[in-house]
Amino acid sequence: MKKVRVRFAPSPTGPLHIGGVKTALYNYLFAKKHGGDFLLRIEDTDQNRFVPGAEAYILESLKWCGIEPNEGVGYGGKHAPYKQSERKEIYKSYAEKLVNEGFAYYGFDSVDKLNELRETAQNNGDNFTYGIYNRNELKNSLSLDNGTVEKWKQEKPFVIRFKIPENETIVIQDEIRGSISIDTNSLDDKIIFKSDGLPTYHLANVVDDYLMEISHVIRGEEWLPSTALHILLYQSLDLEPPKFAHLPLILKPEGKGKLSKREGDKHGFPVFPLQWKDPETGEISKGYREEGYLPEALINMLALLGWHPEGEKEIFSLSELSSEFSLGKVSKAGAKFNLEKAVWFNHQHLQRLSNEEIVSQFEKLLAEKNIFSDKIKISKLVQLVKERINFVSDLWNETNYFYESISYDQKSIEKVIKEDTKEILENLLAQIQLQTNFSKQNVEETIKQWISASSLGFGKVMQPFRLALVGSLRGPDVFDIVEILGKDETENRVKNLITHIS
Repeated sequence: MKKVRVRFAPSPTGPLHIGGVKTALYNYLFAKKHGGDFLLRIEDTDQNRFVPGAEAYILESLKWCGIEPNEGVGYGGKHAPYKQSERKEIYKSYAEKLVNEGFAYYGFDSVDKLNELRETAQNNGDNFTYGIYNRNELKNSLSLDNGTVEKWKQEKPFVIRFKIPENETIVIQDEIRGSISIDTNSLDDKIIFKSDGLPTYHLANVVDDYLMEISHVIRGEEWLPSTALHILLYQSLDLEPPKFAHLPLILKPEGKGKLSKREGDKHGFPVFPLQWKDPETGEISKGYREEGYLPEALINMLALLGWHPEGEKEIFSLSELSSEFSLGKVSKAGAKFNLEKAVWFNHQHLQRLSNEEIVSQFEKLLAEKNIFSDKIKISKLVQLVKERINFVSDLWNETNYFYESISYDQKSIEKVIKEDTKEILENLLAQIQLQTNFSKQNVEETIKQWISASSLGFGKVMQPFRLALVGSLRGPDVFDIVEILGKDETENRVKNLITHIS
């Protein structure tokens, strides 16, 4: 069996969309499953759309996600260079070979003339296509004599177009979608080599996939309409094509249409793995990393947007995904993005982290607020509230009352403060002051015995007690809180509430 070699081939035209991350991930998983290679190739033949910083962004995104290539741009390998702008002489020879053997031709039509033809067709309710039905009437090497062609090649800008054969059926065997038949009469003669000396995607990806020994092309479904042309290019160049698999799109939460940045902005969630600053406008777009998501959670979520193994299991590590992955279980239909599910995945993966890992991240968060706390205390706090949080940043909201002076929530005051609350708190304070062993177990036992002996309702004591400690009725077990606060601070907070309601 031919060794599995797959590639992720983004264009540096802006930040990497999470749909692109999913494509990279599926390639990575397929390669790992079969002991193959995962390549990164940068397809930068469209220099007009090149965006500074985009290439570095792509590499950093893949690294953060944990799906790094083992060959390609930034990693090296025997098929270098892996950037298409550095391979243009290679493509030129293949383009000329196609012309010489009658599979392609030179086109001299000006941009203005083609735009005029498109506008005329549009006004007549038609679409202008350059191909089988009109190519012999346009300015190209099929309609011009050889002398004119050679003269114009020296004097005019020209492109090379692939000559689509008439009345043929191209059969695409897709690993996900099965057999697809395309009538060549429905195709147009695409430009495969531009006047700037660079190939278009169509020629470049075919040549590179052949030279880089790619066994499987796993890419987004938006490339499915171009696959018939690519197969024709392989046939014309007498090359063996790879196997194709076209992945479903990530859809808007409503389910109609591809997930876009605009949709993310509308609903307040990122569509990029990392934060991106537009080099022209300075506009900053959210990133999953900066929003507090774990890369493991993002990868787990993306893997299941279009693929699911047998069984009910949903939480996977990257290595588990690699061992389970199969193209045969990839859906043909797009999957709706679900923000609540994304948060759920992050919660699940956060719970899988060790306390030490979370403590380390929480320490950094506290340091940003100029709080340098005892590590033992931080560890206790993490243990106390870990199950309540979806993001590490939530730790501050769940524990800030341990580090800041508290203010009382007015609704909580109105709910729990009654005529006898002050007296109850004064008696509670007396019980606290009597404690010599301020462990959770000892304080809890003493307070509960006192409540029972005093025939007080549990809520009548514990709700004001919580309010005194936290400032509201939120938080974990009260006796866990008092153990971390310590006796002196617990006394002070009860005294403060007594003063407040006086």
